[in-house]
Amino acid sequence: MGMALSLGRRGLGRVWPNPNVGCVIVKNGRVIGRGWTADGGRPHAEALALNGVDATGATVYVTLEPCAHHGKTPPCADALIAAGVSRVVIAIGDPDPRVAGKGIAKLRAAGVEVATGVRDAEANADLAGFLLRITQRRPFVTLKLASSFDGRIATSSGESKWITGPLARRAVHSMRANHDAVLVGAGTVRADDPTLTVRDIGVTRQPVRIVASESLDFDATALLAGLSDAPLWLCHGPKVDAASWEARGAMTIACGISNGRVDPVDMMMKLADAGLTRIFCEGGGTLAASLLHAGLVDEVVGFTAGLMIGSDGTASVGAMGLDKLGDAPKFTLSETRQIGPDLLHRWARA
Repeated sequence: MGMALSLGRRGLGRVWPNPNVGCVIVKNGRVIGRGWTADGGRPHAEALALNGVDATGATVYVTLEPCAHHGKTPPCADALIAAGVSRVVIAIGDPDPRVAGKGIAKLRAAGVEVATGVRDAEANADLAGFLLRITQRRPFVTLKLASSFDGRIATSSGESKWITGPLARRAVHSMRANHDAVLVGAGTVRADDPTLTVRDIGVTRQPVRIVASESLDFDATALLAGLSDAPLWLCHGPKVDAASWEARGAMTIACGISNGRVDPVDMMMKLADAGLTRIFCEGGGTLAASLLHAGLVDEVVGFTAGLMIGSDGTASVGAMGLDKLGDAPKFTLSETRQIGPDLLHRWARA
């Protein structure tokens, strides 16, 4: 199962709206087949692992319950039964109503031994985006904050490139690649004119670039120039005429408004409906505050540099209107390590 989990992680950021599943087939003590969900979500991991092997009497290890419904591909449970496997070991069940125990039931009805719950905590973590999309109609959200030691992301004049070093920035590119989309607010676009693409690490499949802006009041030279490499989605208010953006190739998503800004809950619901399972938010401070205040942040990744900017600099997180410490969003430290001259610290939702 450890190998299957490792294989499944290869699909992070590449297989949405489908889950990033890994599968390993073992026969007579030898691995005879392995697979992971292909880019775009098809073929499924089980189909790839079964391809070209004689799996009669084999044991299959798979990180998510095999599908039992006819979609764009036949059910994986049927494929396993047809291959003559004798045992299937599953990390976690699939909450999708089209599956939800039906895959396991189909296997058992065909005489296949089924075991479940093997390394389920790891599978739940690896598949969190898919699971949240199905059960809560929202994607998994990682908030990245790269700041000075005193929590600032720019000087009083707005200078922000670069607070952290090149090794930290390279790590950020790897994190972008493991998510379906990269999200920023309009202020970040106005200040930095970013491309938001994954660069210099050999990635061929780019994440969706998303800008949240109530009125679309910004220029996006770099974003539009990169449309041939990566999609651009714009989340905006319901009264905005977005035709000119659509004419230039961007996809526009009308969202509700809360406190004069794009409502983060409605935005995440609509992004989930569009198929996204994992979103990497890179700010700015106002967007970060709105996501935190709405309870939508599942993980915070901080890159802290050894310099001080002072209170006249721009805070990494905007105002949240908190009066009591007990109301503050809470996270549990899960990792710390040095990256060049900077410190990486990763925090999970408490």
